[in-house]
Amino acid sequence: MKRDSRRDVVYGPVTSRRLGRSLGINILPVERKLCNFDCIYCERGWNPRPYHKEEGRTLLTSAKDILHILEERIEELAQEGTLPNVVSFSGNGEPTLHPEFPDIIKGTLAIRDRWMPGVKVCVFSNSGTLDRPGVFEALTMADGRFMKLDSAREETVQLINRPQPGYTVAKAVEQLKKFEGNFTLQTLFFKGTFAGQTVDNTTPEELDAWFFLVEELKPWRVMVYTLDRKTPAEGLIKCPSEKLHEIAARLKAKNIPVLMGE
Repeated sequence: MKRDSRRDVVYGPVTSRRLGRSLGINILPVERKLCNFDCIYCERGWNPRPYHKEEGRTLLTSAKDILHILEERIEELAQEGTLPNVVSFSGNGEPTLHPEFPDIIKGTLAIRDRWMPGVKVCVFSNSGTLDRPGVFEALTMADGRFMKLDSAREETVQLINRPQPGYTVAKAVEQLKKFEGNFTLQTLFFKGTFAGQTVDNTTPEELDAWFFLVEELKPWRVMVYTLDRKTPAEGLIKCPSEKLHEIAARLKAKNIPVLMGE
């Protein structure tokens, strides 16, 4: 096995501002971040080098080992009487990049059903891999999907998220529509400067475009949040609480449930 410890794969439970008592699963490398985005605010820091599919395979723990570690940990928690209320996939990058992601989701659901029926299995994704074979289908099997879209404007997404070549907002939106609203849209609001450019996805123009897209996608819920930890790029500023609540109020006025993550 490539991991130094099973706790590199399964961590917690921890109290999540989004989910409550959450058992986290990191199916990505411990040694480095592995992501098809390189967001300027990512708490995991910068990508050490661009994501490469074949390199990723050599760094990853197998589905078999991941599921073995997960079941061992859940058995321990069951014996302690401290089972979580949710199992969440996040970790050091984009979880859907794992080539065995569909098998990992299927196996996790089977383990959940054996040990803790009713506990939700959720995935946090940047929405940039939905065209990969098996990814969309695997995400539909999960109980919850938190799908990122930080702006409706292509130039803003390219500046904020710095996706790998080939990603566009238009492509992501078309893929997200396939969920038919059965997902949580998550957007991180902030402003500042980066690479000599102003960054602000809370301007009236940005928000008007974003609200239009929300109405088009019709997610069953929207999560609005802001910076919470140190960012790799300097000069970034949290969105004020008043602004977040203003955004939330506009969503609620459209009868869209809101999850706040201040």
